[in-house]
Amino acid sequence: MKKSFFFSTNPEKSCKATGKDLRVHFKNTRETAAAIKGMSLTRAKKFLQNVSEKKEIVPFIRYRYGVGRKSQLKNTKFSNGRWPKKSSENLLKILKNAEANAKRKNLDTNTLFIGNIQVNKAMKGQRRTFRAHGRINAFLSHPCHINLWLIEKSNQIPIS
Repeated sequence: MKKSFFFSTNPEKSCKATGKDLRVHFKNTRETAAAIKGMSLTRAKKFLQNVSEKKEIVPFIRYRYGVGRKSQLKNTKFSNGRWPKKSSENLLKILKNAEANAKRKNLDTNTLFIGNIQVNKAMKGQRRTFRAHGRINAFLSHPCHINLWLIEKSNQIPIS
């Protein structure tokens, strides 16, 4: 895996969690991660639980072709969305891991927010599917790597 490119300005006030070679669809996970980027830790956890229960929806922005329009997105400026359950559950596990890392560093979990989240394509899993007339085609899975950084928000305004 390549080196991550996000560097916190204050490493004492941030923490990281990683998931490698997760068997979840890359495109669904990328859209779910984009939806929670910038949220507070508690809001992101609640959002992901609501997505699993179909109470909230993930807007599909980049990989939206072939994705149906949903009426749950009326209050947003997007119209295509889904409820990627497996992706939201995996992101929730990584969020809980990052929260545990933050507690280990004695950070205040009430002031944490998602500073950056990165979803990268992993190596494809290869299988075969048998077709008509004796042919065989590739049947690939598209797993991903997830990197997540939580940053503690400070209430102080710098003096200029």
